[in-house]
Amino acid sequence: MAAAGKAVSLPYPHPGVTGESSLSRVSFLGARLAPEVEAMAKSVRELGKETFRKLLKVTVSALEGRDCRESVKMIAESASLSDEQLAVLISGMYTLLKEALRLPASSLKEDVFKEDLKELRIPEEFIVDFATVAFGNRRPILEATIQSQANKLPRVEDFKWRVDVAISTSSLARALQPSILMQMKLSDGTAHRFEVPLAKFQELRYNVALILKDMNDLEKRSILKIQD
Repeated sequence: MAAAGKAVSLPYPHPGVTGESSLSRVSFLGARLAPEVEAMAKSVRELGKETFRKLLKVTVSALEGRDCRESVKMIAESASLSDEQLAVLISGMYTLLKEALRLPASSLKEDVFKEDLKELRIPEEFIVDFATVAFGNRRPILEATIQSQANKLPRVEDFKWRVDVAISTSSLARALQPSILMQMKLSDGTAHRFEVPLAKFQELRYNVALILKDMNDLEKRSILKIQD
């Protein structure tokens, strides 16, 4: 996983590199192209090769978590680019590379990556430079940095439950009705204990089964199968 009042990009399917139809594969950038990538792809065509490479170097430094403000300032002065133009170019490059690095190298092939950038009408020589970053020697470092910077929710480390039956309560309707007591211990050290009524547990069980069925149906679709 568009702001109200802004134009929404159309679905962004691509033809495959080996004769696949445009409906059989979706770009690694997603079904809907991010606005910053779309704006970058249009602006980057006006850049010289030297300026592009300077911006790409700054983008890689940003992906590594470095402070790039001075470098950006120097590029703006030497290339006569406005703050708005720089923001468009760098944010678009950052998003494009981050999406490529987010996917395992086994599922995103270099030729597919290049084909998707061609669909954006990015100049060929720039595509080669993008691919060098996304599939070059620094990829493991960039992947590790992106993973460490990602916001992660606490994981469930321990889960306990038991069935409880109230023999006598202030509510006659709840007497002798079973309920499930659950306790979760999370990776951040916190523990949560709560009671789940039988009706809610049945609802949970049904929805989990429904999700598993949907996942199974999705896995059967050829578009989601990893192809060499």
